[in-house]
Amino acid sequence: MRKKKIYRRILISFFLLNLAAIIYLIIHHIEKNIPNEIKIVVDREESFNFNMPLIANIETEDIGVISINDTRVPSNQIDIDLNEPFTISSSQIGEYIIKLKLFGLFKYKSISLDVIDQVELIPCGIPIGISVETDGILVLGNNEITGADGLNYEPSYNKLKSGDYILSVNNKKVMQKEQLIEEIQKSEGNEIRLTLRRNGEIISTRITPVKTASGKYQIGTWIRDDTQGIGTLTFISTDGHFGALGHGITDIDTGRLMEIGNGTIYDAQILSIVKGKEGEPGEIIGMIRHNDRNRIGSITDNTPQGIFGDINRRYRLKDEFKPIKIGLKQEIKPGKAYIRCMVDGSINDYEINILKIDMSNTNHSKGLVIKITDERLLNITGGIVQGMSGSPIIQNNKIIGAVTHVFIQDSTKGYGIFIENMVNKLE
Repeated sequence: MRKKKIYRRILISFFLLNLAAIIYLIIHHIEKNIPNEIKIVVDREESFNFNMPLIANIETEDIGVISINDTRVPSNQIDIDLNEPFTISSSQIGEYIIKLKLFGLFKYKSISLDVIDQVELIPCGIPIGISVETDGILVLGNNEITGADGLNYEPSYNKLKSGDYILSVNNKKVMQKEQLIEEIQKSEGNEIRLTLRRNGEIISTRITPVKTASGKYQIGTWIRDDTQGIGTLTFISTDGHFGALGHGITDIDTGRLMEIGNGTIYDAQILSIVKGKEGEPGEIIGMIRHNDRNRIGSITDNTPQGIFGDINRRYRLKDEFKPIKIGLKQEIKPGKAYIRCMVDGSINDYEINILKIDMSNTNHSKGLVIKITDERLLNITGGIVQGMSGSPIIQNNKIIGAVTHVFIQDSTKGYGIFIENMVNKLE
């Protein structure tokens, strides 16, 4: 009898474990295929086929604005069966909340429905030089220094942290590292008060500089106030703004998104290309044309979805650059598409294959997995190389995204960001 009870408990345990595993797989599958945000264009019917055991409920006071399956819905409680294909449209722009219920019974999560105007962008694909100054002086880390007395000191230990931005010394604003160094020398070893920005919070700390054998005073901190690099201009909007890179500018030492004070993008000249190979990403080596005549625009925002800013009024695009409509993520299909870039002296569209579309888009710069298939581009670069980040992705004559990252072990493959994510930041 006791053996039967033990056997029954084992069976029940296996059943519960299997049930938990099934529920986990169902939820994981839903998370990978149901986005947190859906965009549709006003007065345009959009088709969806999630094939998920969910009931969606849209609450709106705008009665008669939203149509489901080509039928105007008069009620302010709109139910959609996500297990079946459906179409949705709206006669006016706005934001709505869609509440999801698993199997129509259990509250699951809410997603946003954003109805937007039709957006047209000019896909570019030209190499740009990026020059930025940090908003404050970035602290990279601390180190020991040897004083004039031969002893080792760490004056900034537990006072400055990697990722801090130094804003002022003794209430005097400092924007460049030379200014900070000058103020430290003026201290002559007396305690100084530093004002910092740490994780968005303004704080202050006091540090006593140490005199070294050379006679100079130091606080034992590695710092940076600017950075430069080569990237690709993704698009220019019809009202004079730009988006580039498809990912943010991060500091190479701290790995954090840089907080930018001033930034400019310039025309860049490609000098050479190092081909990518297994385990070693390639690179575009270029020269930034630092002059006003080649200034494309000013950077206003550095975000995880790319850099954005305003176009220089005197900057003129070539005649072949024409605006095209954006393609929302539900319009993207696996298969043939193109990336636009300039790697041989002229702008060209190169064929790629879209391998995977992550509708959940949990990583905002990795919604697409792509593979370079065009032999012309493979012969020149070996695939995706550093500096191609921001190259626009075009499918069915719509700009749908931009290249963001390369697979280290296979340079023919990489990630792309949905263009709607970049448009979010542009707005």
